Amino acid sequence: MMILVTGGSKCGKSSYAESLFEDYPHTKYYIATMQPFGAEAFAAIERHQKLRADKGFLTIEQYTDADRVTLRKPGAVLLECMGNLLANEMFRDNGITDCADKIINNILRLNQRTEMLVIVTNQVGSDGIRYEAGTSFYMKSLGQINAGLAEYADRVVECVYGIPVRIKG
Repeated sequence: MMILVTGGSKCGKSSYAESLFEDYPHTKYYIATMQPFGAEAFAAIERHQKLRADKGFLTIEQYTDADRVTLRKPGAVLLECMGNLLANEMFRDNGITDCADKIINNILRLNQRTEMLVIVTNQVGSDGIRYEAGTSFYMKSLGQINAGLAEYADRVVECVYGIPVRIKG
């Protein structure tokens, strides 16, 4: 089962996604995609680690190539978050790489190896602001990935002000 959890900034996506694992009886993996660059990133990582400390997740840091994650046992995976994964893939070779299709295919391959895959992503691009070309391409790519994954997902949930709203499934 694949579940896509989306929403704006600080809307409860992570808490909701983690709650889906509360009664899961087998191995739970947390794929962390945020590369720790700078004090703000380290603080965010530390905050997330504290929030899930007693929830039984095995953390795997995987900044690119999500399909190459090694799962020691069958289980369920929480991937947090697609926005970071896209940025890492897109800018990994000191240029802008069109990688939306690659990421979608990598996630579909990862999904084949899990009992449940929950993906946290971001809803961007609805603010009406015009951004420079690189940012616009990133936003377009994230939208393309979200739409592609939503097509394959068994369930899509948007968190709005802390309230999970089921969109699909």
